[in-house]
Amino acid sequence: MARSALKAKNVRSKSIKPAIASMGGAIMGGIDVMDDARDTPDLAEGELDLGARLKDLRKRKRWTLQQAADRTGVGLSTLSKIERNELSPTFSTLQKIAAGFEMDPAAIIGGQPAAAPVLRVPGRRALTRAGEGRPFPTGTCNNAWLCPDLTQKVMTPIKTTIVARSIDDYPEWAKYEAEMFLYVLSGTVVIHSQIYEPLRLDAGDSLYYDASTPHLWVSEGDTDAEVLWVYAKYQ
Repeated sequence: MARSALKAKNVRSKSIKPAIASMGGAIMGGIDVMDDARDTPDLAEGELDLGARLKDLRKRKRWTLQQAADRTGVGLSTLSKIERNELSPTFSTLQKIAAGFEMDPAAIIGGQPAAAPVLRVPGRRALTRAGEGRPFPTGTCNNAWLCPDLTQKVMTPIKTTIVARSIDDYPEWAKYEAEMFLYVLSGTVVIHSQIYEPLRLDAGDSLYYDASTPHLWVSEGDTDAEVLWVYAKYQ
């Protein structure tokens, strides 16, 4: 089995507690990561001011930045930069923030926070029309949360356009305490794993896997791949 590695100069090691909120896991101890956020451009007109939203959520809880960092496992300097919109959180960082705030990640980037965890409500349903979904770009992927108004879901569907072309585009290996289903809608995706050889998937291919194994994904070919993820947290 082959083990890929991110460039040593781009990483540092830290231990993160497993996430317990809706989207399941964050980065676990033993994984080499760097400041898990990426440079972000100026906000476009109508774009969510994530920094202001996070600051508002933190103020509502009457937390200092240090208290928020302690609860989320995200570095104080990283949280500060995210609040100032100097850095855009990666998918993993958003999960850690959501777990610390005891919120669904989709609610972090828009919508109303859940008042309390919803274990099961008979008859729940949510609809997302074609072309809709709550956007959340990370620099490596342009994500759209599907059915984001339904919080505390066992499964979380996300439609993604993968713009990353190399594992070096990522600041960290992804690792979640969850199981994932991936269906390739268009293009070609290469899944990199720390325990498997790279796996190439074309349109129509699908993959079900344990996401607790560190992994990354990149597009290959002339166009960015579009995929559908279904994320199911461990109970």
